[in-house]
Amino acid sequence: MAHAPRKLQTLIDRAQELPALRVAVVCAAQRVVLETVHKATALGLITPTLIGDAKAIRETAAMAGLEAGALEIIDAKSDAAAANEAVGLARNGKVDALMKGQIHTDTLMRALLDSDHGLRLPGRRVSHAFVCEIPSYPSLLVVTDAAINIAPDLNAKAQILQNAIGLSHLIGVERPRAAVLSAVETVNLAIASTVDAACLAVMAQRGQISGAVVDGPLAFDNAISVRAAKEKGIGSAVAGHSDILLVPDLVSGNILAKNLEYLSGATVAGIVLGLSVPLVLTSRSDPEDARLAALALAVLMHAQTPTAVHHKERAREPSLQCAPQPEAACCPLSG
Repeated sequence: MAHAPRKLQTLIDRAQELPALRVAVVCAAQRVVLETVHKATALGLITPTLIGDAKAIRETAAMAGLEAGALEIIDAKSDAAAANEAVGLARNGKVDALMKGQIHTDTLMRALLDSDHGLRLPGRRVSHAFVCEIPSYPSLLVVTDAAINIAPDLNAKAQILQNAIGLSHLIGVERPRAAVLSAVETVNLAIASTVDAACLAVMAQRGQISGAVVDGPLAFDNAISVRAAKEKGIGSAVAGHSDILLVPDLVSGNILAKNLEYLSGATVAGIVLGLSVPLVLTSRSDPEDARLAALALAVLMHAQTPTAVHHKERAREPSLQCAPQPEAACCPLSG
């Protein structure tokens, strides 16, 4: 069973072997964003289009010691206008991916998930995943969903997990081991997430979730620690060797990812799955190396997309009201 690479740099190295990605950077007037764009361009990862207040973009670039004269800049008078402009470029095939700059997530996602003019894929749930490089862990670890789905039900969790499995394949794990997390490793009817976890494990055994070994419920310690799993007598192919952590809800996932980043020295690269183009969804406080790794993920995702999406053939789907988003906004649920 193949395991994930140890370093995010491995993904950047792979991405450099592929054609540069045409990326629309939404609200690009932020120093760390422009520095990342400059480095990613120099590495051959991207060809950027900067969208936002053109004057502010040029001034920010100058303060950072960067030359903005050679970059393509599209002036937009508001955040909403910048988001709509980026979505239009993607729909018309003029860019291959989007990157979040100095813009609130809800404003950006409202444009992306608009029922008539957005980038939704029919029948696909939109979800977010962090690919984490953790100094104390032997491989890259995918944490999902910590940014979009607020309180997913069983159906939603199955789709979020399937998205994450596809991402794990992309980064080099032939058959990832996915741990469905809860507070304990036994089914407790008073803790709904343990019941969902057990159901997901059975669904994977019966082929309803494919491409991974899935087990749960598992507590965080026995999902990532062989010693903890052994001491608790847990017999599992996943326990202690997880490549994917499926969290119960957005709150627990967000806390986990930020704990890994700020207390464990992890680098976390955030990417949105389930849209017609990759979306690099970074926090405004993310460092440059996390942004570069997320751009590399976008390059790899685009390279494996078989054909362009024909947006005119898309079915009408519910639009986003806010982000993070409720279930109906992520994907139409089957009746």
